[in-house]
Amino acid sequence: MELLLPLALVFTFIAASILYVYRFRGRVRYDSFKQYLRKGWPIFSPLNCLLYLFTQERARQPIMDLDRFPELDVIQRNWRTIREEALALHRNDVFEQTKQAGSGGYYDIGLRTFYKYGWSKFYLRWYGTTHNSAKRMCPETTRLLEQVSCVNGAMFSVLPVGSKLTRHADPAACSLRYHLGLATPNADACYINIDGTDYSWRDGKALLFDETYLHYAHNDAEEDRVILMCDVERPTRVVGPVVNFFYKRLMRATVVPNTEEDERGLANSVFARLAPMLSNTRELKETNPGRYTTIKYAVNGTLVLLASGLLVGACFGLYSLGAMVT
Repeated sequence: MELLLPLALVFTFIAASILYVYRFRGRVRYDSFKQYLRKGWPIFSPLNCLLYLFTQERARQPIMDLDRFPELDVIQRNWRTIREEALALHRNDVFEQTKQAGSGGYYDIGLRTFYKYGWSKFYLRWYGTTHNSAKRMCPETTRLLEQVSCVNGAMFSVLPVGSKLTRHADPAACSLRYHLGLATPNADACYINIDGTDYSWRDGKALLFDETYLHYAHNDAEEDRVILMCDVERPTRVVGPVVNFFYKRLMRATVVPNTEEDERGLANSVFARLAPMLSNTRELKETNPGRYTTIKYAVNGTLVLLASGLLVGACFGLYSLGAMVT
């Protein structure tokens, strides 16, 4: 009986969080609850809502006022230096090489789905690991990034002419997303839409936004768009720093190499081995839809159960900690 109240509180918070994100957060909504379940990462909603509650006031908007984030100024001041190293990669087709099947950077569990739209990237650092390839090819940029402790992850990214990123929201609210225009069309036809607001990239101009709001990007201009993209730690109080402490250690397992000289995280190593089997499973979708559906729901169901267990355990741990303190 003693467990009933905390369990009831946990599940009430989970349900309220899912409802809040689907129905009330932001100006732009998912087309349906089914779409939200498929693409909105509802399993992360309770954790995200916990972080929203403890987010500092300066980071509570879809798009932030960069004047309130002076710790990022050093990056923007050196945008020309950063630009030169990014353009050298672009001229040598390094971005294209990282998304070729079989390359070190191809098996990116978090971002590989964007490749089909033309997008590409080159990692600079990722949650405690600075890539050896980045140190070799982008020494000035990596040196600058090491001066900014709140930057946990960083990469160059290219959005080619005519390409796009479809509407999506990132799963975890542990970070904010920083964009610095390096070589852009400097035109309104190349833009990102964040919670219904368009922002077009400009050379040397920076943007900081909450990537858990729905957003999408298009490059309908006549030049490629090259930017620096960073994960900036969400400024939070009380619970937030504790969550981010564990999140950063978890993310170290997702390190994706650019080349064979780079470290590879455990999750990326596992995904690189599973990817060929997943490809065969997709072929099964055409030849045996019934079996494909069974496998898909079995895998997804297992992942949901594991994530639910972790979430319930975390919430129960916080409740127990609170009870001990009081």
